[in-house]
Amino acid sequence: MAGENTSVSGLAGRYASALFELAESAKQLDAVATELRDLKQVIAGSEDLERLIRSPLYDRDQQGKAMAAILDKAGVSDLTRRFVLVVTQNRRLFVLPQMIDAYLAELARRRGEVTAVVTAARKLTKEQQSALTETLKKVVGAKVQVDLEVDPELLGGLVVRVGSRMIDSSLRTKLEKLQYAMKGVA
Repeated sequence: MAGENTSVSGLAGRYASALFELAESAKQLDAVATELRDLKQVIAGSEDLERLIRSPLYDRDQQGKAMAAILDKAGVSDLTRRFVLVVTQNRRLFVLPQMIDAYLAELARRRGEVTAVVTAARKLTKEQQSALTETLKKVVGAKVQVDLEVDPELLGGLVVRVGSRMIDSSLRTKLEKLQYAMKGVA
């Protein structure tokens, strides 16, 4: 697979490719993807967990025990559990978020999906998410996976990133542009 895949590279890519092959042979691609997305959200939502993952001050046993407890509580599959614990034993836990991203990117690439990272000022309703997904699907011309992030500093509106394209319709950016324009008038 490494020869046929040029989108995943580096340390995170190698681990993600290995997990992808295992999940594919076990016919668990979607289950693993869901578990990885959930795990990434748990990591992003906890400063203590991020510190545990990134800090070299914790030894592999401490990291392993903590990750095992988190994985048990999350009820992940045996494949995901073994993968994360191998990453932990190999002292590569600090790269886990990038491994998750690489796995999800490879899954999307194989399915012909495009990932759109959408940042909103507040959490969108299910109806808003559906409407946004349908609109992006029409604009992009492909199946779209929406990764939603919340940033209250936007004040309102959305920032949408699809590949290298970015559409910023946030209220904060509009106010900044207006402020800049007003400097020229005064």
